[in-house]
Amino acid sequence: MIPLAGILIVFAAVAGGYLIESGDPGILAQPAELLIILGSALGAMLAANPISRLARIARTLGKIFGAPGYTTDRYLAMLVMLHSVFQFARRQGGSALENAVDNPGGSPLFAAHANALANREALDFVCDTLRISSLGTVAPYHLEIMLDNDLELRRREAFGPVESLETLADSLPGFGIAAAVLGVILAMGSLKDSPLQMGIKIASALVGTFTGILLAYGVVSPVAARIAKIEDAESTYFEAIKAGLASFAKGMPPSIAVECARRAIPTEIRPDFEKTVEACRRGAIHTPAKSSVLK
Repeated sequence: MIPLAGILIVFAAVAGGYLIESGDPGILAQPAELLIILGSALGAMLAANPISRLARIARTLGKIFGAPGYTTDRYLAMLVMLHSVFQFARRQGGSALENAVDNPGGSPLFAAHANALANREALDFVCDTLRISSLGTVAPYHLEIMLDNDLELRRREAFGPVESLETLADSLPGFGIAAAVLGVILAMGSLKDSPLQMGIKIASALVGTFTGILLAYGVVSPVAARIAKIEDAESTYFEAIKAGLASFAKGMPPSIAVECARRAIPTEIRPDFEKTVEACRRGAIHTPAKSSVLK
């Protein structure tokens, strides 16, 4: 709810300063100006963006008022999941791993880590990578290139809504000016009115410029910045998973591969080493081959 509080503070500060100077709140209520600005903004968004991106913007807007998606606990759950998968692959072999990733919903390996893989895209990313790796026909270097390409594409797609909203924020002051110019044109057509009436009409016209600027820099631009941070956090989560998968594919032991993933987590939310080791010990999938204690 912090983003909503921030937007409310912006409006409260602007309105408070206006009222302190004895401004008339009624003059700010200009439905025609709002229609011009918001209608133009909506039309521009429809003209500039495909339906798929508009749908993604709508989905992403629902995230900005929620709790942070990637916390220390969620990263820790991801590390435990990777450790269990790597231990399983080392002990049971590629055939057993292939069966698990072909049906992750029915596999005890992934069912035990549902919280870590609540993100369906993350589950697909892990399973697709393990499926390719288990075939044994792709060199680790080439696998890492494949992962980098996948992550780069995801990042471009994720930041599409940010780009669209930033473009809208840049356009809103212009739409506000267009509304103001139309208001001035109407005022100039009423030169026979008294100076007081003319002043009111010009003031009403300038509300368009004010509204466009306020919406651009007080609402749309901060929302775009918030979405950018949300998408960046998700990209970082995938980068950490990629670090673990790529390290294991290069032949590193499960414990070292997990540590590579842990080091890819931002420091402010990175689980500490001892806590990660203990969580992996408690959360590893046990198999008959040998103990699942982290080595």
